[in-house]
Amino acid sequence: MPFAHLLAEYGYLALFIGCLLEGETLLILAGFAAHQGYLSLPLVLLVAFCGGTLGDQLFFLLGHRYGPRLIARFPGYRPAVDRVNALLHRYHSWLIVGIRFMYGLRIVGPVTIGASRLPFWRFAPFNLLGAALWAGLVGGAGYAFGQSMQWLFTDFERYERLALIGIVTVCVLIAVLRRLRRRSRPNRGPESARPDDDYS
Repeated sequence: MPFAHLLAEYGYLALFIGCLLEGETLLILAGFAAHQGYLSLPLVLLVAFCGGTLGDQLFFLLGHRYGPRLIARFPGYRPAVDRVNALLHRYHSWLIVGIRFMYGLRIVGPVTIGASRLPFWRFAPFNLLGAALWAGLVGGAGYAFGQSMQWLFTDFERYERLALIGIVTVCVLIAVLRRLRRRSRPNRGPESARPDDDYS
């Protein structure tokens, strides 16, 4: 099956699943593919917005219900949890908007915020705003990358398939390196996940 057909057939599904987790690299790739005509940019941004919103909302609810137990189960994430709690105390709403832009906090962040006393109705609107900004900026960056490549190379169409394969390879390598880096973190002793501030 041709690469372009695979991308057009399963690109949106892969993007949605990726955006439920840490979808930056997939979203950049999808933006690039939209520039090359394999995907629709408005649909890419919509799918990324929906996946990003739903993913963080689910992680928030997971943290709200099981946060302290999850953090005790994975003590290696304790430094990230402490960082989120400190930022939540200082910046509150702005942290919810920007958490998906912060390296290493895309999943730990919403879980930790959910484990705090912040109510659902205060998290949801800022999560929507953050997802919209994230989808537009990251997806737009991928699209702009395709445009810049076209300006640099007048015969870029001849190499677009190689470029896509190259970007996919880089994305996979980045994901693997992130996973290895997380596994190499030293474990810390479990502590309570809830900050002292009352957000209710």
